[in-house]
Amino acid sequence: MSINQEVELLRNIPLFAKIEPAKLKLLAFTSERLTYQPEQTLCHQGDIGDAAYIIIDGEAVVRIGTSAGEIEVARLGKGDVVGEIAILCDVPRTATVLAVDRVTVLKITKELFFRLVNEFPQIAIEIMRELAARLERTNAQLRDAVSRNGTT
Repeated sequence: MSINQEVELLRNIPLFAKIEPAKLKLLAFTSERLTYQPEQTLCHQGDIGDAAYIIIDGEAVVRIGTSAGEIEVARLGKGDVVGEIAILCDVPRTATVLAVDRVTVLKITKELFFRLVNEFPQIAIEIMRELAARLERTNAQLRDAVSRNGTT
């Protein structure tokens, strides 16, 4: 994938949609492109968050470890962003992310991520929207689980 193709991919992600192409080119150029094979781990729950990842190609699964074992909480694909919670909140990774098939990502370091947020406040708004949507999905899953188990 060329830099111009990466820029076009970034433009189609709501997080980066309002950023001018020259800045997206810089982001694509300064990001590290990584490829993971099936079942390979992008990040582990509990690790220190040093970067966020934008999925360029492939599918990944998000799993959370519980006392009853790991549970799958989401599937991610092209254009999805993962890992931003750990770098935004300065907390350990909240989940483990595994490649389902061959996955290619752009790795955005914590420093670069914060530089982008400072320069483009719209990114912060899009991050809040995405995190709020994830919270609502989690709440809905919790409500469903509680109603299935008959507990309150």
